Amino acid sequence: MPRWRSRVRCCPAANDPGPIAVGACVDNRRMTSLAPAAPPGRLSPRAVGLLAALVTVAIWTSFIVIARASADPSRGGTLSPFDIVYARLWGAGLVLLPWGWWLSRRARLAGQGAGSLGGLSPLPLHVARVGIFGGLLYAMLAYSGFVFAPAAHASVLLPGSLPLWTTLLALVLLGDRIGWGRALGLVLIVGGDVLVGGASLLHAFDGSGVWRGDVLFIGAAMAWSVYSVLVRRYALDAVRATIPVTAMAFVVYVPIYTVLVLGAWVAGQVFAAPWREVLFQMAFQGVGSVVVSGIGFTKMIQHFGPVRSTMITAVVPGLSAVSAALVLGEPLPWNVLAGLALVSAGIVFGVRKVAARPAAAPVLKAAL
Repeated sequence: MPRWRSRVRCCPAANDPGPIAVGACVDNRRMTSLAPAAPPGRLSPRAVGLLAALVTVAIWTSFIVIARASADPSRGGTLSPFDIVYARLWGAGLVLLPWGWWLSRRARLAGQGAGSLGGLSPLPLHVARVGIFGGLLYAMLAYSGFVFAPAAHASVLLPGSLPLWTTLLALVLLGDRIGWGRALGLVLIVGGDVLVGGASLLHAFDGSGVWRGDVLFIGAAMAWSVYSVLVRRYALDAVRATIPVTAMAFVVYVPIYTVLVLGAWVAGQVFAAPWREVLFQMAFQGVGSVVVSGIGFTKMIQHFGPVRSTMITAVVPGLSAVSAALVLGEPLPWNVLAGLALVSAGIVFGVRKVAARPAAAPVLKAAL
């Protein structure tokens, strides 16, 4: 049987694309297993953990680069940010909605409740509403931000500022306390955000629209932080958090946007764009960013523990910024490089100081 050692409380958040889960984990849990070695022909737990880490970091890094390449109008993309949200929800929905229906039906047959949203969500409606923040507002704000601001700004302000907003919201809504180590880590993150976002605000009146993208990225990080705190408040596990998020966002967004586009009330191109482009967004933004990276992050936590997992994913801001510079040819000015360094240091320093605390408390599971 595995032996669990719970050292301090941990509240990791969910997956998205990105990088949403970076810094959502603010405490620590470590697990050591005495289970026998994997049978021949099967991957060992360590190999599964390493593979999950590689896949998760690769998807979160690619999310920022691909989202910028897709949403930036100067690159000739056909789909608007809201079209990409539409494709994302269809891609994730094709996988998760049948899964949610099956879980709801099994719970109903067992007399444990009928779920909500017509049986697509296994959780009650008041819990499924967290999907408005994590499944809908986050995606709409993030993809809209890529229209105005480069990928390096998203690298700092999306995964980089997530620990800041999550910690502040947990302080207000859940009564969490902030130790000096976490406080110092948050100060470093704020410094990185100011170097990037503050510099763009200085050019707000000279015709530059980059500041708009920065504001949208910060709004997206705040929306995901609200979702993360609510997931912790309701003590949801990974699958039972991700399915209601997708179901609520799908039910709210997809029918309305379909009618608006078909009625020519909004300038959506999702039905006129090349089908390969739409399928690609469904596969990557929906199946990859929502489903695969969510499962990968959960597997990574199971093997490495939440704090070490957060340290591993702390490479995402820098890696995505460098990848965007190489793939998209976007510049990396000194203030962005300094902001990346401060944000990455803040994430790692914050979780290391939390890990050093001796107090113990119950552990909540991670949400995708």
